[in-house]
Amino acid sequence: MNVYRKGDVIEGYRVEAELGRGAESIIYVVQDPSSKEIWALKHVVKETEKDERFLEQTEAEYDIGSRLKHTTIRGMHKLIKKRVSMFGAVNEMFLLMELVDGVSLEKQPPTTLEGASGIFEQVAKALAYMHDRGYVHADMKPNNIVVDGDGQAKVIDLGQSCAVNTVKKRIQGTPDYIAPEQVHRRPITGKTDVYNLGATMYWCLTRQYVPTALAKSDSLVGSVDDSLMPKPKRPMEINSRVPEIFDKLIMDCVEVEPALRPEMAEVADRLNLIRGKLLAEAELRKSGGFRRISAE
Repeated sequence: MNVYRKGDVIEGYRVEAELGRGAESIIYVVQDPSSKEIWALKHVVKETEKDERFLEQTEAEYDIGSRLKHTTIRGMHKLIKKRVSMFGAVNEMFLLMELVDGVSLEKQPPTTLEGASGIFEQVAKALAYMHDRGYVHADMKPNNIVVDGDGQAKVIDLGQSCAVNTVKKRIQGTPDYIAPEQVHRRPITGKTDVYNLGATMYWCLTRQYVPTALAKSDSLVGSVDDSLMPKPKRPMEINSRVPEIFDKLIMDCVEVEPALRPEMAEVADRLNLIRGKLLAEAELRKSGGFRRISAE
């Protein structure tokens, strides 16, 4: 894969900096010389037949993302496809996206319960919006939530997104946040995002992972039957600062059986109530300070 440097021009856009790298992809900060607009540009190259899935994911990210118009979901602007020859197969793509300014929750988790509930409420509302339009994110995790200095969240990376009730050909998802139905290749629904988000909230508040249906060892990766999955410890057992109302929501979200999980709109409503309760309690305390997630 060609690596572009500052000042290089890609498909008419001038490279300002490299933003990050993924599997068979590099993301750049670029500028449109005519409009002076700044964008993020993902460059994906198929070097072997196994890389075809990365092109498929990029096309899915654009196809679904371009249908969504929500302030908390990264916007998609343009997809450029390149072919080996005029009649050859596509072997290279450039995805022009909204440039998201902020830091992921994986790198910088929220430090207060009030802040955490506010961020997750934004994310839940964005995911509920996706579900209403017939799509599932299917890879919600701390690294796919970016927050700016004002506490505004943005959901990124729609590469594994799909239509509701899709049954995928292979296991897709991030091991520490993956839902049982993803591991067993059952239909992906809005309840899948609820589980993924619940596992994300669990990690942010405890720094521990929910036991998932994807078993990992030094040399093998396999699946665990739903009935054999260990129930996670309640967040408040790990972190005594987590209030029971927040603890209950997270545990409801990570239920093994999708039917037992709340809908995403309900998750957003409950997060709104949690944030309101936490803010009211802060007002009553003489110090007026927010409740920190940890004592550090």
